[in-house]
Amino acid sequence: MTPFRFRAFFLVLLFGFFIVPAAADAREPQVASQTAPEKVFNAKTFTLANGLQGVVVENHSAPVITHMVWYRVGAADEVAGKSGIAHFLEHLMFKGQSYPGLLTLKPGEFSKMVRSLGGQDNAFTAQDYTAYFQTIASKHLETVMKMEAGRMRGLNLPKAEVDAERLVILEERRQRVDNDPRAQFDEQFSEVLFANHPYRKPVIGWFHEMEGLTWEDATSFYKKWYAPNNAFLIVSGDVTVEQVKALAEKTYGLIPRTEVPERKRTVSPPFIGRTSVTMAHEVIKEPVFLREYRVPSARQNLKDSLALQVLEEIMDGGPTSRLYKSLVVEKKIASSVGLSYNSYSWDDSTLSLSAVPMEGLSLKQAEEALDTELRALIKDGVTPQELKDAVLRLQAEAIYARDSVAGPAMVIGYTLVTGVSLEDLETWPQQIESVTAQQVQDVAARFLNPDKPTPTPYVNGTLTPLQNAAPSPETAPQKP
Repeated sequence: MTPFRFRAFFLVLLFGFFIVPAAADAREPQVASQTAPEKVFNAKTFTLANGLQGVVVENHSAPVITHMVWYRVGAADEVAGKSGIAHFLEHLMFKGQSYPGLLTLKPGEFSKMVRSLGGQDNAFTAQDYTAYFQTIASKHLETVMKMEAGRMRGLNLPKAEVDAERLVILEERRQRVDNDPRAQFDEQFSEVLFANHPYRKPVIGWFHEMEGLTWEDATSFYKKWYAPNNAFLIVSGDVTVEQVKALAEKTYGLIPRTEVPERKRTVSPPFIGRTSVTMAHEVIKEPVFLREYRVPSARQNLKDSLALQVLEEIMDGGPTSRLYKSLVVEKKIASSVGLSYNSYSWDDSTLSLSAVPMEGLSLKQAEEALDTELRALIKDGVTPQELKDAVLRLQAEAIYARDSVAGPAMVIGYTLVTGVSLEDLETWPQQIESVTAQQVQDVAARFLNPDKPTPTPYVNGTLTPLQNAAPSPETAPQKP
C-alpha cells in the first residue's frame, strides 16, 4: 500500500496482508469520467506551538467526522528483545487516563463513551506508525479531541490491567498467526527478506518475548515516543480548518513539546545467495508460489515509486492486465496470479509476485511463466496504450478516494507518517501522468530482473498442501 496508491490502500483494508489475487472480474478497470483534480483533497494545515501538525479535509456532505492521531513510532522502533511492545501499548492506551484540563477516564471507558455518543473507534499498529481514530457526529468533535489528547501524555495505567491485557495479545497472536499457516508463512518470509533490519520482526511480536512484556516496558516506550511533536492530527468530514485549529489549541495545545529520540535503524548487508521459504500445511488446499522483492518506498525515491505503481497497474490492474491475460486466460498456466507493490514504508518497501498453478501443473512452471513475463517487460517495455490506460485508471481512483469521510484521513495519515509530503499526495494525479514508458521499463530492469538480483536478492517461497510437500533431507526415507 503506497502513500498515493489508493486502490492498494483499500484492498489492504478489505483483504489484509496476505493476498493471492484471483477475482480479476471484481477489478474491472475504471476510467475517469472527469478531469483529474488539481489537488486530490484540498487539505488545509496548521501547526501548534508544541509541534503537533494538523491536517483538515472538509467534506460537508453529512454531519460526520473522522478524527485521527498518528504517532511516528511502530514495531520497527522497538528495542531488541521487546518485540510487540508497540502493539501492546496500543491496547493499553484504552486502560485509563488523567491529564489536567482534559477528560479523565477509567480503564475501558474510552470506547464506551465513543459508543454512547453514537460513534466508532479503533486503533492499529504497523512497523512505522501507530494510529487511533474515531468516526462520530461532527458535534462531538471537541469531546473526542479531549479524550484523545488526554491520553497523549496522560496515560494512567494500573499494573493489574497490564497482566490481563497481556493475555489478550497472546490470544490474539494464537488466533491470527499461530493458527493461520498463511500468517506463519508471511512471518518467516519477512524474517528472511529483511535480514538484520527491524522489519523482519512481526508487529504483534514473538510469543516468548510478548510473555515477558511488563508495565515498565509499556510506560517507558510510551514516555519515549508519545508526544505532540511526534504526531499528526488529521480530521476529515463536516468541519472547517478554523474550527479544528481552535479546538486543537484548547486540547492538544495543553501538552508541552517533549524531546523525542531520532529514529535510527539497522540496515541489511548485501547478500550473494538466494534464499527461499517452503512450507506445507494440512489446511492449505491449493499450492501457491510467492516471490518478494525489496524495492524503494516513496520516501526513499518518489520517481521510482511512481513508476512501480504504474508497473503494478499494467501487470495486475484487472482482467486485461498482462499477467492475468497471459497466464490465466491465454496460456492457462495459473488459476490466479498477482503483483502487488506497497510503498507505505519509512525504509524499503516490498513488491510481491504470486501464482496458483492450474491443476496438473507445477509450482516451478508457474515460477518460470512469471519470469518469462518479467523478461519480456524488461526487454520490450510497455506500449503507449498500456501506459495511457494505466494512468487513467489510477487517476480515477484518486477522484473516487475523496468521496468517503474516513478515506482521506487514512490516506493522508499513511502518507505523512511514512515521510512523504502532503504536496506530493495532493499532486499525485499529475505526477503519475508524468511517468514514462522508459521509466517503467527501467525500474523493472533494475529491481525485478530474475537473472540479475539486487544486493538484497528477492526471496522465493512455496506454500503447499501437506500431501504435496517434498520430503526434506531429514525426513526422506534412507536407502539401506
